[in-house]
Amino acid sequence: MTDFQTLTAPSGTFTKVARFTRELDHDGVPGPVLDFARLLLLDLIGVGIAATRVDAGRIARDFAAAHWAAGPGAPSARLMLDGRRTSLPGAAYALATQLDNLDAHDGWQPSKGHAGAALLPALVAMAEAVPDLAGREALVALIVGYEVSYRAAWALHATAADYHTSGAWNALGAAAIGARLLGLSDDTYRHALGLAEFHAPRSQMMREIANPTMLHDGTGWGAPTGVSAVLLARAGFTGAPAALVEFDDARFAWDDLGERWITTEQYIKPYPVCRWAHAPIDGALDLRRTHGLTPDDIERIEIRTFAYAAQLWNDVPASSPVAQYALAWPVAAALARGKVTVEEILPQSFSDPAIRRLVAQTDVSVDAACEAAYPARRMASVAIMGRNGRRYESGMREASGGPVPLAGAAEVTAKFRSFSEPVIGRSRAAEIESLALGIDAPGRAFRSLLDAIAPPP
Repeated sequence: MTDFQTLTAPSGTFTKVARFTRELDHDGVPGPVLDFARLLLLDLIGVGIAATRVDAGRIARDFAAAHWAAGPGAPSARLMLDGRRTSLPGAAYALATQLDNLDAHDGWQPSKGHAGAALLPALVAMAEAVPDLAGREALVALIVGYEVSYRAAWALHATAADYHTSGAWNALGAAAIGARLLGLSDDTYRHALGLAEFHAPRSQMMREIANPTMLHDGTGWGAPTGVSAVLLARAGFTGAPAALVEFDDARFAWDDLGERWITTEQYIKPYPVCRWAHAPIDGALDLRRTHGLTPDDIERIEIRTFAYAAQLWNDVPASSPVAQYALAWPVAAALARGKVTVEEILPQSFSDPAIRRLVAQTDVSVDAACEAAYPARRMASVAIMGRNGRRYESGMREASGGPVPLAGAAEVTAKFRSFSEPVIGRSRAAEIESLALGIDAPGRAFRSLLDAIAPPP
């Protein structure tokens, strides 16, 4: 990224972004984009519900309630599946941290990260300050957030040497949602984007991959940074122009805004672990089904993949964050149990002797073809050496869940039910599913969905 560039007036790119953020309406969004955005909304809610089972979500909710309260006269928001009220940034922090710590949410492959885990928290937090918000307006605001976030990511990856966490750029999408909902002027919105970019966590992703913790993908601070930027800018706080939007070397990322819809170029994860591990999980599950393999049949496992994936954790995890940033563990779990669900990344599974044995028998190496295909594609192959002397090979695989083909309604609703029903029950999950998939029905208020996911304590 250019070190600095003096701008005496808003750039043409900012003007385009501001017009898109302000003027996009439901009728102006192509039908397939609206259809997929509803599925993204439902999926994020399901992941957020399941994420109440991880310790990070509980800690974040308690922290926000204790230390991020709304001041007198300030708007407040309810915590998802909790009901306690905090400030708007506090609510965004709690839900974003919760979502970020169950790695099952959507993503765009060129971004090497995730927007939705910051955008839903920003949307539900800011919506509490707009009590009459229509459901269709909320859905359009979510789409605006996706389009702004991923173009900011595109610009960042093209202009910065480090591989930064998603919080470095999804903060701008969170700010875009807030600016739209609160009706900020272009001048104030420009300051909000500048504040969001300047304060966003430019943390190095591979440091977290090497040492997995609850920091995860930086989104826990991306979402409240975007929300805070909007509130600060509205109060008169100024921010430098957002380089990822306005500098010359970022312009390419915004040229087709409103013409190309990145919202529909996303994957929806079937498994709650890093996307880099999904192709070998798919391959392992297929081999298990096709050949009727049991853990006792397996002598050795070989995984060939790209370099970043090979650097995932390859031992038995000691915590859920480590299990989610592991490669050998979820592949071994797939072979031992025939599934990789939330159960497999929680501590009660870490003592499973069959999975532990298979982890110890796993070899991981970098494949040149997989490395060349990354980040556009997440490729891997799995080979299993049986105790009977046979070798079983998956062939080269690409991670399931999209974007080619896009995840469909049946696939996403099945995932939502499997994630949500164990936590909140079938009846309540069905109510939330109906509200989310019909969120932009004429006359539907967004508050109906808010009330379903954030009831009184």
